[in-house]
Amino acid sequence: MAVGVVLLNLETPGGLSREGLIVLTMSVVATILFVTEPVPLPTVALLIIAGQVLLLGLESTQVAKSLMTDSVLFIMGSLMLAVAVVKQKLDKRIAWLIVRITGTKTSRICFGISAVSGVLASFVGEHTVAAMMLPVGITLITLTSDDPAKVRNLAAVLLFSISYGCSVAGIGTPSGGARNAIMIGYWKEFFYDPANPETYRYLIDYVTWMAYAYPMFLLQLPLVTLILLVTFRPEYRDLSRAVVKLRAEVEVQGPLKPSDWIAILIFALILAGWITISADIGMGTVAVLGAIGFLVAGLVQWEDVNSGVNWGVVLLYGAAISLGVQMKNTGAAVWVAQNFLFFLEPLGMEEGIGLWGAVSLLTTAVTNTMSNGAAVAVLGPIVLKLATVAGESPIILGFITAVSSAFAYLTVVGTPACTIVYASGYLKTTDFLKVGWKMCIMSIIVMLAAAYLYWPIIGA
Repeated sequence: MAVGVVLLNLETPGGLSREGLIVLTMSVVATILFVTEPVPLPTVALLIIAGQVLLLGLESTQVAKSLMTDSVLFIMGSLMLAVAVVKQKLDKRIAWLIVRITGTKTSRICFGISAVSGVLASFVGEHTVAAMMLPVGITLITLTSDDPAKVRNLAAVLLFSISYGCSVAGIGTPSGGARNAIMIGYWKEFFYDPANPETYRYLIDYVTWMAYAYPMFLLQLPLVTLILLVTFRPEYRDLSRAVVKLRAEVEVQGPLKPSDWIAILIFALILAGWITISADIGMGTVAVLGAIGFLVAGLVQWEDVNSGVNWGVVLLYGAAISLGVQMKNTGAAVWVAQNFLFFLEPLGMEEGIGLWGAVSLLTTAVTNTMSNGAAVAVLGPIVLKLATVAGESPIILGFITAVSSAFAYLTVVGTPACTIVYASGYLKTTDFLKVGWKMCIMSIIVMLAAAYLYWPIIGA
């Protein structure tokens, strides 16, 4: 709080509005509270909400509207669906299927979870898959030990395998995240001219995007597992005991029952809805409709949902998105981006791989404080204009911006996948910092290598 008081009493920098300074101050204070956690994280969310009313002078109704976006609705619905999956014990069947393929070694199971999460997330979005896979990870954790203290590192490895597997996969296809579609739209809007055939290369379709990005996702998968195992060193190198219990529980369940088939059908309809109609009605609406389906079918009771969903996480994510909206509306995000780029010139990083790395670092920093879609929406026009001025390829810098927006490994609210696994209660906010900086370095190196060695070959 003292930091906030000091920042608010500083003279407003040139080019930044007073409201922008207030929003930046709130962001800095919120980030400090997120990391140090002197108060429960939902309390930080409440401070963000109150701050927008008291410091920015916004109407409380206006702030309330910014809290319940489709993304927040999706988080809420996804957590409700996760409860329903656990209630039907489908998570145990999915876990058993993965273990049958990978074997019982912890390292192989972690890689298997990352691979399954990643491949699915690359096509249907990380939000969806993280919500579906969370119960799978929790099942393996609880079958290993009922005491969270005894499986502290194992839980971290398994849960981060889900969230980071989803995150590195989100870059793989245009449907992997909103940021990808936003950048595709910018390329077409800024550079495509129907009368000029030379500009047709700026029409990036689904397959072309995969050609650029999917190899990066596949290359990162084993590196994710390696980083997690080195960082947390799980207490159990082999999960044979848990697998034996898992097999016994699956055998006790017997063949799939009618209720199981109904649950599978509802989930299939939800996935189909996310893929086909979410653009029209929103992913959050589809998730909530799915939760309603489970409740109406009697497959889960409201008491189960009420006790199983971490409502504080829903509030936290809503407040974070709300703050991101104000960063954009007040011009604070643009001011930060412009000043960051201004300082590159004296460092000799105004072109080439130095510029690429700087843009990646900027995007990574911004995306860890606001949604990746918002980060690309704010930075995209600036970066593409910068590419034109610097004589760089707009395709390369555009891909660097879109891909780097997936590197939100450092905070709980960086991505919905991180928020969802944090809601399990097994992770601390410091865990994200402990492993996140290593993930950022790895991902940036892989991406810059692809930009320098691979992308020019395929036409960037």
